Amino acid sequence: MPKVYITRQIPEVGPKMLQDKGYEVATGPEGKTSREELLAGVKGVDAILSVLTETIDAEVLDAAGDQLKVVANYAVGYNNIKVEEAKKRNIKVTNTPGVLTEAVAEHTIALLFAIAERIVEADRYTRAGKYEVWGPKLLLGADLKDKTLGIVGLGRIGSEVARRLQDGFDLKVIYHDVKRNEELEKKFGMEFREMDDLVKEADFISLHTALTPDTKHLMSKERLAMMKPDAYLINTSRGPIVDEKALVEALKDKKIAGAALDVFENEPALSPGLADLENVVITPHIASATKNTRDKMSEMAASNIIAVLDGQTPPNLVKECQ
Repeated sequence: MPKVYITRQIPEVGPKMLQDKGYEVATGPEGKTSREELLAGVKGVDAILSVLTETIDAEVLDAAGDQLKVVANYAVGYNNIKVEEAKKRNIKVTNTPGVLTEAVAEHTIALLFAIAERIVEADRYTRAGKYEVWGPKLLLGADLKDKTLGIVGLGRIGSEVARRLQDGFDLKVIYHDVKRNEELEKKFGMEFREMDDLVKEADFISLHTALTPDTKHLMSKERLAMMKPDAYLINTSRGPIVDEKALVEALKDKKIAGAALDVFENEPALSPGLADLENVVITPHIASATKNTRDKMSEMAASNIIAVLDGQTPPNLVKECQ
């Protein structure tokens, strides 16, 4: 009987699919799985269903044993998995692309509106009893119409954010990606920019690139300094893409107007001072947290495992394993 270890509790649709196949399924805790629990849990399993809070490295793969065939990540990104180590051991690595595009795009847009319109700040202000009289200059926000949106990473999510904001709110869209996409440029009327030029030109910068050695601190202290003083930064991709310490300083010194973040450099810890700032909106990595999306992710991860254990190519094999 194949054994599967799920590193954290996930929606039941996926585990049920695995159990219905007759697999022996063990699941980690609701909260973060400790390293000790992870190493113990993977012993002797044929498949690991991992979440992005657990690092799946050589030590974990070796602890699982030679019978391990697949690591199915419950996420689009898979920087928590040492794919090169898995490949050495002929272990497949899969992810859950596409399913969370709409949810993350919608959360990105919600964050953009929240910071531009000062929604969270206004909520705190009102709850604190500070609202005593309407004022012409009270909590002035930023307009979106005729502004420039800079998309960094024109994948599924980045292009969906661009489409929705351009179609619905008349923003000019510019983008940067390692590969220029002339087809989408024509389809959406967007323009390509080199990274530094995008940072200097955009009124709103939205990050949607994968985390790689090349993209760590892509938004560095130097690039943050290039932004317009009335520009905003939105990040729903991966925290380390932004130099968070430098961002705190830029926000504190009002070198940029604001930031809205769903991800952080050292999750769950925040850089000192970040939570104290009024010109930042922060959410706890919940951009894909809708019931339908999380259920579908669970189903996709389980389907990837079932395919591999049935001797088939999984539908969502990551490119490094293809």
